[in-house]
Amino acid sequence: MKEKMIEAFKKAEGGMFIEVEKADVGSSYQEMEKQGVALMGWADPFMPDKSLPVHVEEALINSIKGASAAHYTAPVGSQELKDKLAIKLEQFNKLKVDSHRNILITPGSDSGLYFAILPFINEGDEVLIPTPSYPNNFLDIEIMGGKVVPVPLNEEEDYQFNEDTFEKHVTSKTKMILLTHPNNPTTTVFNRKSLEILAKCAIEHDLILVCDQAFEDYCYENEFITPAALPGMFERTVTVFSFSKGMGLSGLRVGYVVCSDVIMDAMFANAVAVIGATNTSCQQAVLAALNDTRFMKEFESAFDLRRHRAFEIFNSIPNVSMKLPESGFLCWVNVSKLGKSSDIVKYLLKEAKVSVNDGVNYGIGGEGHLRIVLGVYRDNWKIFDILDRVKNALMHYQDMNN
Repeated sequence: MKEKMIEAFKKAEGGMFIEVEKADVGSSYQEMEKQGVALMGWADPFMPDKSLPVHVEEALINSIKGASAAHYTAPVGSQELKDKLAIKLEQFNKLKVDSHRNILITPGSDSGLYFAILPFINEGDEVLIPTPSYPNNFLDIEIMGGKVVPVPLNEEEDYQFNEDTFEKHVTSKTKMILLTHPNNPTTTVFNRKSLEILAKCAIEHDLILVCDQAFEDYCYENEFITPAALPGMFERTVTVFSFSKGMGLSGLRVGYVVCSDVIMDAMFANAVAVIGATNTSCQQAVLAALNDTRFMKEFESAFDLRRHRAFEIFNSIPNVSMKLPESGFLCWVNVSKLGKSSDIVKYLLKEAKVSVNDGVNYGIGGEGHLRIVLGVYRDNWKIFDILDRVKNALMHYQDMNN
């Protein structure tokens, strides 16, 4: 047992004490900022600039000054917040839920994702993960003793599913499909046909779907569909939501999980034993954000402008390509014709003083790609200047290696 525990934690190296290739972790990443490096790998909107909406800031301050700040909410979260979320879920996600029974407030969506998976995975259970995908998807399964089964997606098919996507990977040990939708890092918004293929597989093989929808708020050209809203899927789906991306409330660490009564009962015992209750004042601040979401229009406008500028810049570089991002504030740049993405990441850090994410961290299909976060910094022109630095460095890199 001791050996198994040691092996599991070896897989969970996070970059606190050693250098690892992963986004958003470790003190070394923040140290780079002090050295003048532009941090374009941290998916924290407008980081490090002030961006908290005034009415959210006031709600947070007022809560801290009030009597409730020193006390727990119910372990499942503030009922007032859950009531508001039930309205949002019906209007935006087409999910009609009982706010008392189907919503669990969590300290951020990463913990929500972990607790969504935990009740279902035993040693050796197989989990299908469409890749490229969010690194924590792989890590969580490995820590729990499950087996990651990558389901490679093709850039030529716009990273959508086809009829054979899941079927050829299902075995008698398959327990779950773990999906990030919209996808991180590719920004793909999975279309109705793709999600119906997924739902058919899940229903026919009696699988659980865990779906992380952290980037659901800004889907530009394509219709966004919540998989749990498809026929026959709510009973077998756990959906994880975040306030960190669309609302830019990363520092408040509030997320939520939505699922059926039966699944929630299984999850509740695992989650509450560790969570206790999410921060009381932060829940009040999130409620204020939900009550007045007008600030999100400014965020969306900035992200939309940036994705178009990035599209123009990267596609003007010979042997570099990038599809127009479909959601959020990331971009996924194909540099495979220039060489290994790990070498290019190191070169950009040295030559352009810009830190981006190496695609290898996102599983099969990630090599030869860069994930660049367009949502950092408040000033659009600062982003454009950084992107120009990256362009110049990539062109110089290409000249050196020709």
